[in-house]
Order: sequence, then C-alpha cells, then structure tokens
Amino acid sequence: QLQASGGGLVQPGGSLRLSCQASGSTSNIDLMSWYRQAPGRQREVVAVVTRYGGTGYADNVKGRFTISRDNAKNMVYLQMNSLKPEDTAVYYCKVFSSGYDYWGQGTLVTVSS
Repeated sequence: QLQASGGGLVQPGGSLRLSCQASGSTSNIDLMSWYRQAPGRQREVVAVVTRYGGTGYADNVKGRFTISRDNAKNMVYLQMNSLKPEDTAVYYCKVFSSGYDYWGQGTLVTVSS
C-alpha cells in the first residue's frame, strides 16, 4: 500500500515537497518513482530512484526537482522547486517490488497565480 501526500496550490516559482510511504511487504522494494498526469495527457515519469540512491529525471524537471528515499522508513520524496504552471498535474508514486509495480493514489499539484 502506498500513501502519497504533500500536494496543493502553489504560485509559479514556488516549492512543494511530496512524500509517499510504502507499507505492507516492503522488504524487496527496488525502484521508487514519481509519475504525473496532467488533464488530457498521458501519465509520464518524472523521476526515479534506485535502492542504492541512483536517480534519473525527465528532461523537463532536471535541475528543479529532486527525488530521494529513506529505505529505513520506506519513504520516497519529491522536492519540487521553481514550479511552473505546466507542472500542474496529479502526481503518483510507484514502487517496483518482487517483480510487480504498485501505485499510490494521486496527489494534486496546482501551480497557478
């Protein structure tokens, strides 16, 4: 089970930090990721972090977003800075564990003045 939080309304240029906690069978969590889906668009990957801390980002968030994880707490975070209106979307966390993908419920991020 995944529980995401931290979304909300923020002005352009502002920051938000998303959090997602995994519970249940967490001993084999490998990749942890954040995706987003804007209205009328397909879901897209935003950032991924491996068990050992290796990271990857979509080109349109590089330099602005930072993904991190706390393996002891089974948490994954997404620090989002310099937010733009085009970052408005529902953000989802996903974990890959024991050969399966598990999705959390989305948290809405709205960037607007």
